[in-house]
Amino acid sequence: MRVSLKDVAERAGVSIKTVSNVVNNYQHVTPAMREKVQRAIDELGYRPNLTARHLRKGRTGIIALAVPELGNPYFAELAGAVIDAAAEHDYTVLLDHTRGDREQEILVSQGFRARVIDGLILSPLELEADDLRARTDDVPLVLLGEREYDLPYDHIAIDNVAAARAAVRHLLGLGRTRIAFLGARTDTANRPAHLRLQGWREELTAAGQAAPDGLVGPVGGWDRADGAVAMARMLDAGMRPDAVFAYNDLVAIGAMRVLHERGLRVPWDVAVVGFDDIVEGHFGAVTLTTVAPDKHAIARLAVESVISRLSGAAAANGEPRGRELTAEFRLVERESTLGRR
Repeated sequence: MRVSLKDVAERAGVSIKTVSNVVNNYQHVTPAMREKVQRAIDELGYRPNLTARHLRKGRTGIIALAVPELGNPYFAELAGAVIDAAAEHDYTVLLDHTRGDREQEILVSQGFRARVIDGLILSPLELEADDLRARTDDVPLVLLGEREYDLPYDHIAIDNVAAARAAVRHLLGLGRTRIAFLGARTDTANRPAHLRLQGWREELTAAGQAAPDGLVGPVGGWDRADGAVAMARMLDAGMRPDAVFAYNDLVAIGAMRVLHERGLRVPWDVAVVGFDDIVEGHFGAVTLTTVAPDKHAIARLAVESVISRLSGAAAANGEPRGRELTAEFRLVERESTLGRR
């Protein structure tokens, strides 16, 4: 039988209101009373009815997270971090998979689950600003990733140009002079690729190094196979880099496989840096140097932004709609650039 507030109140010898105040962490409860009630809660194994709590506020207690590809370890790890962050606020996360398809992203952003969710965290790839301007749903929306829309929605990202420059700077510091970039796209929608390519060019230029087009490897996607194809194509064209900065870890892992097949040793012949710090990069035959975005900070900022908009705290504090929130990153140096020590 489920333990109720009344059961806890009777065990503690206090009113139901006092138990409710303790459960909801109201500050005006004295330490002695809080301890007394908490002891009764622990003894009876009481668990709050979170659904009822949210319903009393006119909410569902659910935040949706929509990402392009759950099969990509970065998004899977990010989803786990969002789930953890939401749980700290007694929220459940509903996961959605858009496949990076514009129509699916429009459907999600326009609130096809508006009656189910209290807020939406969306990582778009193809969504256009006009698609968001047409949005009529009033469910709080937070955008992730590097696409900039200049619209009244909170946006959370890392500085991709600075991160790319840090990766290239690391390779230059190791004496590498022919640094390739794998992961370029010819379209205009996928902004992270363009920003990371921009950082690659800026750092090489600042160091007085050439940035030849032949060392830019275009890809059709951002999985292991795409990295392998791009690396093979570059080598077949006679462009032999002594280092590779890849758009993400999956592209880097695919590239390293081809380098191995061609008899090129990582990092002695070709040093490799990835991006995202996925778990897979920790356990390869050669562990992967990578740019590590702070996924937990991204998740925390996203969840707190939704909750702040729901509670009205953001407006009460004079915070503008459309805040740009930046998470940190760090370069994690491993065997693919430093070798085994």
